[in-house]
Parts: sequence; structure tokens; C-alpha cells
Amino acid sequence: MLETFKTAAKRLKTDTMTLYFVARDSRTPWYARGLAFVVVGYALSPFDLIPDAIPVLGLLDDLILVPAGIWVVLKLVPKNVLDAARARASKAEARPVSYVAATLMIVVWLLTLFVTARFALNFFKARV
Repeated sequence: MLETFKTAAKRLKTDTMTLYFVARDSRTPWYARGLAFVVVGYALSPFDLIPDAIPVLGLLDDLILVPAGIWVVLKLVPKNVLDAARARASKAEARPVSYVAATLMIVVWLLTLFVTARFALNFFKARV
């Protein structure tokens, strides 16, 4: 069962990358391109339609909306464009990880942690 989830997650990642390349291809119809940008943006966005803090529903929107959006866009895209985008996505996955981007994300998280800790300390000092 765990392998099934891993395979599905990998396919979802590949399909999201494929949609990114589909959206950037000029041969893609405008409506499919627009929907592809929306789906990729939603998939990569830290913000959800239903917050993850809401039990069950918060996670269901990601499990239903993103795959459904990917499925719809893949049905709207011409086969030759889809094949080219899938080839580019598989080639992009084979590239090494960007250490600059990883460092930037770590710095952003550490900065967020620092600001949150400072705020909490000041908040609790004022209460005591």
C-alpha cells in the first residue's frame, strides 16, 4: 500500500511538472494554458481553498482538486504538445537538485521561525 502511495505521489509530481511545460508551450490552446497555470499555481501554493487545519476536508481538497485539475488539463491538450511536455518533465526530474533554491528556502524558514519566536517572547513578556 505504501508503494502505491509513493508511485501516485511521484506521478502527481511528474504531471504537475508536465502541466508547467504545457502552460508555457505556445501550441497549447489558451483555455488549457490558463487552466494549467491555475492548477500548477494551486498545487505549488502554500495556501489552500480549505485550510489543512480543518480535519479531513483540509487534506481532501488537495487529494481531489489537484488530480482532477491535472486530469482535465491533460484531456484538453493536444497529444503532440503533451508528449513534448512529458519528455521535458522527465528530463527536468533527472537534473540535480538546486542547492541555491534549497538554501533560500532554509533561510526563509529560519527567518520565519526567528520572527515567530521573537513575537511569542514579546507577547508572553507583556503578559507576565
